[in-house]
Amino acid sequence: MRPWLPDDAAALVAAFDDPAIRQWHVSRADTEDEARELITRWRRGWAAESEFNWAIVGADDTLLGRIALKGVDLFDAAAEVAYWTCAASRGRGLCTRAVLALSAWAFTDAGFHRLQLHHSTRNVASCRVATKAGFRDEGTRRGAALHVDGFHDMHAHARLRSDTALLADLG
Repeated sequence: MRPWLPDDAAALVAAFDDPAIRQWHVSRADTEDEARELITRWRRGWAAESEFNWAIVGADDTLLGRIALKGVDLFDAAAEVAYWTCAASRGRGLCTRAVLALSAWAFTDAGFHRLQLHHSTRNVASCRVATKAGFRDEGTRRGAALHVDGFHDMHAHARLRSDTALLADLG
């Protein structure tokens, strides 16, 4: 994982061209200019301490996905985890490993108390990532998020720094 760079714009446009990413995520970048604007906004989030975004890249710096902490609340030490992976990177546990790495950083280095995530009840793969990364099911929020095909019910998951399995999972 590394910070997003302006040079990632072309790869970001290609990622957002994936129908699966378009289905589950609201953000879009149809041109390299739009991608650079999005990357600039993500980088501003770091400066404002309101949102932390990383590019997930391979050893050759090829874009594999995105992971982020959104809605950062430093007073309550809480944030929401968001993620996606490029089509060629799916099915290898990459997203789960990234969520575990981000959780380790958030809980041990950044001092967060609670991380939460939400995904459409129709997004089975995202639910597997949340569960494998130790995020407990907290229920369903009905009609809570607008996707390209209408409003979806959203599963809510969360993980606390004090969760007993934390050290074993993040070790």
